[in-house]
Amino acid sequence: MRNYIRLLVLVLFCNLHVNISAQDSPSLELDDFQLEMQQQSGKDYLLFRKAGANGTAKVKIGGEEIFLLFENGVAKHLFEVNQKGKLVMLESETSNSSFYQLYHISSRSPGNYRVKHIPAWLAILPPLVAIFLALIFKEVVISLFIGIWAGAFIAGGMRFGTVFSSFLEVVQKYVIQALGDSGHLSVIVFSLLVGGMVALISRNGGMAGVVLALSKYARSARSTQFITWLLGVAIFFDDYANTLIVGNTMRSVTDKFKISREKLAYIVDSTAAPVSAVAFITTWIGAELGYIEGGIQQLQDFDTSLSPYSIFISSLKYSFYPILTLLFILILIYLGRDYGPMFKAEQRARTTGQVSPAATAAEDEPNMEDLTPVKGAPLKWHNAVLPVATVILMTIFGLLSTGMESLHAELNEAGRNIPMSWGQIWANMGAVIGDENASFFMKMGTLIGKSDSYIALLWASLSGVLVALVLTLSGRIMKLMDSIHTLVTGFKTMLPALIILTLAWSLAITTEELHTANYLTAILQDSVSPYALPAIIFILASLIAFSTGSSWSTMAILYPIAIPTTWAVCQTQGIAPDVSMEILLNVIATVLAASVLGDHCSPISDTTILSSLASDCNHIDHVRTQLPYALTVGTVSLLSGTIATMLGGGFLISLLLLIVSIVILFFIVLRFGRQAG
Repeated sequence: MRNYIRLLVLVLFCNLHVNISAQDSPSLELDDFQLEMQQQSGKDYLLFRKAGANGTAKVKIGGEEIFLLFENGVAKHLFEVNQKGKLVMLESETSNSSFYQLYHISSRSPGNYRVKHIPAWLAILPPLVAIFLALIFKEVVISLFIGIWAGAFIAGGMRFGTVFSSFLEVVQKYVIQALGDSGHLSVIVFSLLVGGMVALISRNGGMAGVVLALSKYARSARSTQFITWLLGVAIFFDDYANTLIVGNTMRSVTDKFKISREKLAYIVDSTAAPVSAVAFITTWIGAELGYIEGGIQQLQDFDTSLSPYSIFISSLKYSFYPILTLLFILILIYLGRDYGPMFKAEQRARTTGQVSPAATAAEDEPNMEDLTPVKGAPLKWHNAVLPVATVILMTIFGLLSTGMESLHAELNEAGRNIPMSWGQIWANMGAVIGDENASFFMKMGTLIGKSDSYIALLWASLSGVLVALVLTLSGRIMKLMDSIHTLVTGFKTMLPALIILTLAWSLAITTEELHTANYLTAILQDSVSPYALPAIIFILASLIAFSTGSSWSTMAILYPIAIPTTWAVCQTQGIAPDVSMEILLNVIATVLAASVLGDHCSPISDTTILSSLASDCNHIDHVRTQLPYALTVGTVSLLSGTIATMLGGGFLISLLLLIVSIVILFFIVLRFGRQAG
């Protein structure tokens, strides 16, 4: 009878996941155990064996937190499994470090199981394979495919018999899953429509008209690059729209002044994400505030009156990388100097007139279409500017409209039944923010944060295509059939990059499945001095963003870990509250800044791919030429952020370090850079 009662208690603890606190039962550290599978009463159980263990141990199984009840060294957990098997991550905290292990568990036959421990370091193998092959062979599609294949094989338990099935899963599972994401599909449709619009405004003479109009201001390579930079900063509200609009608009102008496509892609890529990351009102702000809010909610003895938006604004003084990247481009433009692979690209373009890395059309990537103006087309700049302006204005309108709809729903849920009036919603927005006296920028940040950027981009691109069609047809430049054919041709020009983009998303799914980011975090988050945390987190965030190709996923993973860890370390080591706050703000800015750095360096990043696409530059050549510049600014930013922490932080110290950093970058370009001609 006593054994029966014990078994009943065991089932309650393990299968119903009863929340047992450490005070209710002895707490065990799950650092040394054996994992098995066992069948009892027709059900599958995970069996944990730890010699002499009695009591409870907290563990996460596949992200779900449970408590295991150990009795006489054994605990079990109900776990259904089939022949194909599951990849499971086990996480637990010990007194010394975080515990992290991967297992693939499958059923060979009823009651016969295979429990395969997957070495955690294999989680970084798929992106490294893809990146290494892409840099070696300069062919991205097959490199990404092999990387996904490697990830599928590891996630499938590394069984020899699954080599071919893993190959099939690349498309069957990962590509389809990537395309099944509504956000991904929105980016694809937006890109296709923008490509169609660009084709129309190229064939109707609009782009040629823009070149003529800008020729008054773009009188040299220097002024042309500056105008490109200025446009990149001006379109600050979304990095996707920024990349595609600026790259496609300025490509013909930079070609005229013999500026390499690699340099154009660099300016486009290095203005898009940095300005979107630090601007007050962008499509990034909602995600950033959500991540920050989730992190600060876990803090103890923290001033809860501080809103996520005010914390974000306060942290910007430590955002060295995005700010220095924007200024570094100006230094390159002003001095007219380049170094590394970029110098060779610029020298080729200036001396030979060959702006593309390919020497001949036959060597170029097979994605080029004839988009020269049709015979007799008037070279009027407004045929291009009006569609582009429509995209910009409709994006802003879409962000405001969807944001207002979201806020209206929240206000109604809060009991404020107000009409769907923008004025009424704006006046009552304080109820959502939690501050009736919220400033204009706080309200705008909240409004844009609540918006649906994907819907806004779809509205904008579709409206841009409509305006381009109307201008083309009303001006009798092309017939309807020719216009639609041109539109489809524009779609075709986007397909090679969209294939790469889809494969990059698919690879990101494998890294998520293998918990790549968790592994990198676990190996680098040991207890350290709080003053060293910004530097460690900078390196960690850069590695995660480089490996996953996504700054957003890096922020999503790191903010919930970095914010509470930083605050806890500061509190434990008795750091003064004001200094603790500055370290925390530095870490918040560091996660964002380093995510952008890793994104810039990664050949599997979506914005890096789109920058290559918009600039019509070979993707690997873009990565290869941008990498030294990104690492230069990244190194200076890392040093500045670390020194800022050690000096106690604050606005004046950050401003002084920013000025010193600018001077250092200036002399780096002056010392190592050369004029291309």
